[in-house]
This record gives sequence, C-alpha cells and structure tokens, in this order.
Amino acid sequence: QVQLVESGGGVVQSGGSLRLSCAASAATLDYYAIAWFRPAPGQERERVSCVSGTEGGTYDANFVKDRFTMSRDKAKNTVYLQMNNLKPGDPAVYYCATPYNLLYCLEGQDNYDVWGQGTQVTVSS
Repeated sequence: QVQLVESGGGVVQSGGSLRLSCAASAATLDYYAIAWFRPAPGQERERVSCVSGTEGGTYDANFVKDRFTMSRDKAKNTVYLQMNNLKPGDPAVYYCATPYNLLYCLEGQDNYDVWGQGTQVTVSS
C-alpha cells in the first residue's frame, strides 16, 4: 500500500510563501489522485486542492484559488502544494491523501483512505 510523507511546513510571515511536499513510497503516484486537506474550524478536514489521477487537472477550493498551486514531479514520486500570499486563516496542519478510487478527486475526507502524518504551517502577522 502506498505511504505518504509530507514535509515543507514551517513559520512564515503573512503574505509569504511555502512549498509543501507529499512524497510516496511503496507505489508510484503517477496515476493517483492526490489531495491536500486541512482541518476546518468545528468541522472535519476540508479539501484545499487536488490533482486528478486521470487527466491531471487540479481542483482548488475557492479560498485558495490564485494563491495555491499543485504540481507533480513524477521522477521524484512527489506532489507539491505551492502556497503563496499566505493569510492568517491558513495556518493548520496540512495533510496529503489518496482516495479509495485512486483516480478521482472527491470532496469529503471520508473518500480518502491513505493519509500522511501532516505538516504544520504557521503564519505570523
């Protein structure tokens, strides 16, 4: 079974940037859908962004559009989340995950069965 490891979190000033990485072992990510999630206040984890395992399209939540971008590096078996213009509402533990169906970006966290351990993002004012 694929295992996911996130990295790249840290402390950044408001308006700054970070790039999160999600590296896989035990399987290739080339044709997997990979999503990034973060906890939502009083709710389950909300999906931030996702890259499809089929056509490779990305799907971003409205609150990160034009700020966050996902990409793949197949040679490194790694998916990235470039986070620009970080805001006070962005701090959280960010998790990457793959869905049960492997290929398609689905919305809710219950559709995802393999999760990394998370990486902490902190935004200072």
